Amino acid sequence: MISETTLTRPRDDAALPARITRSAGARDGTAGTTADFHAWFARRRAATRFAVDRIPFADLDGWYFEDGTGNLVHRSGRFFAVEGLHTRAGDPMSAEWHQPIIRQPEVGILGILAREFGGVLHFLMQAKMEPGNPNLLQLSPTVQATRSNYTGVHRGAAVRYLEHFTRTEGSRVLSDVLQSEHGSWFYRKRNRNMIVEVSGDVAPHEDFRWLTLGQIAELMRFDNLVNMDSRSVLAGLPADGTPRALHSDTDLLSWLAAMRSAHVVRSECVPLSEVSGWSRGASSIDHEDGRYFRAVAVAVQAGNREVSEWTQPLFEPRGEGVVAFLTREIEGVPHVLVRARPEPGFLDTVELGPTVQCTPANYAHLPPGEHPLFLDAVSAAPPDRIRYSALHSEEGGRFLNAVSRYLVVEADEAMAPLVPPFGFRWASHGQLAEMARHGHYVNVHARTLLTCFNALVADARPAEA
Repeated sequence: MISETTLTRPRDDAALPARITRSAGARDGTAGTTADFHAWFARRRAATRFAVDRIPFADLDGWYFEDGTGNLVHRSGRFFAVEGLHTRAGDPMSAEWHQPIIRQPEVGILGILAREFGGVLHFLMQAKMEPGNPNLLQLSPTVQATRSNYTGVHRGAAVRYLEHFTRTEGSRVLSDVLQSEHGSWFYRKRNRNMIVEVSGDVAPHEDFRWLTLGQIAELMRFDNLVNMDSRSVLAGLPADGTPRALHSDTDLLSWLAAMRSAHVVRSECVPLSEVSGWSRGASSIDHEDGRYFRAVAVAVQAGNREVSEWTQPLFEPRGEGVVAFLTREIEGVPHVLVRARPEPGFLDTVELGPTVQCTPANYAHLPPGEHPLFLDAVSAAPPDRIRYSALHSEEGGRFLNAVSRYLVVEADEAMAPLVPPFGFRWASHGQLAEMARHGHYVNVHARTLLTCFNALVADARPAEA
């Protein structure tokens, strides 16, 4: 007879938070110091030629505007398509607009390998080129691949280390969750965010490097270095925080459910040719007011990618974004002010977003009273209240020069009251970290800020000997 003790096990890995804390405190790793990293990264940048050139739509290879719909599609029927989106919002529905949207129904894999060296968790990171990155080469997950890529639709080289994420038997899964991406530019896009720990040898290719969380935290201080996918995946690690918070976990989840019920958003994909307020030229699709974003085309050369040359469309925002958390310590417990943010491409209408998430240029023509709440407070924050500030770009495989200033700003009662406006709620750092371990609770911008916040926590820890 099989005993019960062979069938049951602890529901959580109780040792994992302490292991995460130990890695976050380690500034030196098996591959050397952070200074050694920068030397290696410079060598990788110099080793391969990268080039991205804007081209007219007519020069796209394999992409075309479909007869009838006007949608921009790939001849394989895979990868992604640029379609139209018609959105109505409100109760009653008082807001209505059209826009281009990226439709990519397949689920990709964003995966980071982990392994202990000398009792300290390390993470295998990749120097990877993406055509939309402002500096092209950034630090990405071990695996960052769409399903079309890793199933070979592009007819390129195989994705390195993919097998560790498609067959996890014999490994320890530290995090595995389907997460949304930019709901303003993607229609119901999801990726599988994974962290898998291995015990055996994994020889790093020359474009890959083992780093501790403490080293990654240091790199998060640099502009446009750690890419969006890495930031998103790392947000899935557990936090070793206090169980106390201003609101209970049940109250926070109940509030989010209420916000999802209160926000009525109806979005449907329509032919791109039927999108009003936008015009298609030879080289771009633009909004009639010159705001928001535009769709463009590029030709790419990258020597270290699975395919060395290709062309593709990209979305390019009009202006630099501002993404910020206002933070307060409430009875000694760090909290951030989250917003229940609706985005037209979300699967579930509303997710927890940052206090501020916008492109200020889109509101420059409006009086201050019509600016997003807390934008002016964040913009006017004195330097001594800014706990974190860095430029980070969004997903470089679909967006061109999509850069935002990510900020963590220490607030007081006058700037951010404990009873905030409708649609906002205080959540503890630990609560947000726990919710990020589940799909469709925390949006991609808030996941980046959570990783930034984790970097702040790591900075406060003494480095391990």
